Amino acid sequence: MDEGLSRMRRRYTAGRLLEADLAADPFEEFRVWLHDAVASGLPEPNAMVLATVSAEGQPSTRNVLLKGVDADGFVFYTNQASRKAVEIEANPRVSLCFPWIAMERQVLVCGTATPVSRADSEAYWVTRPRESQISAWASRQSSVIGSREELEAAAAAVAGRYPDEVPLPQFWGGYRVAPVSVEFWQGGPARLHDRLCYLRDGDGWTVQRLAP
Repeated sequence: MDEGLSRMRRRYTAGRLLEADLAADPFEEFRVWLHDAVASGLPEPNAMVLATVSAEGQPSTRNVLLKGVDADGFVFYTNQASRKAVEIEANPRVSLCFPWIAMERQVLVCGTATPVSRADSEAYWVTRPRESQISAWASRQSSVIGSREELEAAAAAVAGRYPDEVPLPQFWGGYRVAPVSVEFWQGGPARLHDRLCYLRDGDGWTVQRLAP
């Protein structure tokens, strides 16, 4: 049963996206859109889908949280022994998708991921709640475990080992995605969506309109 999937559709009427409305660079435009997403009350407005590719060419995706954006790129943090990190080490070309569907918007980023400095990882680490720090130590992310109880026992052991400050693990840190393209998608009536894509052009950017 398809639960009426073939008939599910929504009319997009929120607005238009025109070249004259764009900021000079994609980071400035992204900050405006992110501000709108936060102001609208979307849950997890900084959530983004990260796509990587295995050595065998198999794509995989997962949601991660954006924790920084500047003129050099988009930053997230993770276990650097996880599947995503192993795949990034072998092939640093990745993509990001911010699926702000409730706002009839999405942002697509293609670029190259590189590790941030240890100092940057330390600076972010100290802002994390203690329980998040403990879980980062306890979870050997992407590895097979025997049970939920095993994971909870590992977390309890970490909490006992570090009753005060929890140090940054050597296997944990951040990545910065330096974009070569950033596409802003705005849903439009009759499926005539607006797609404006910034493309890296030397030290600057050019903008192309893409057919929906």
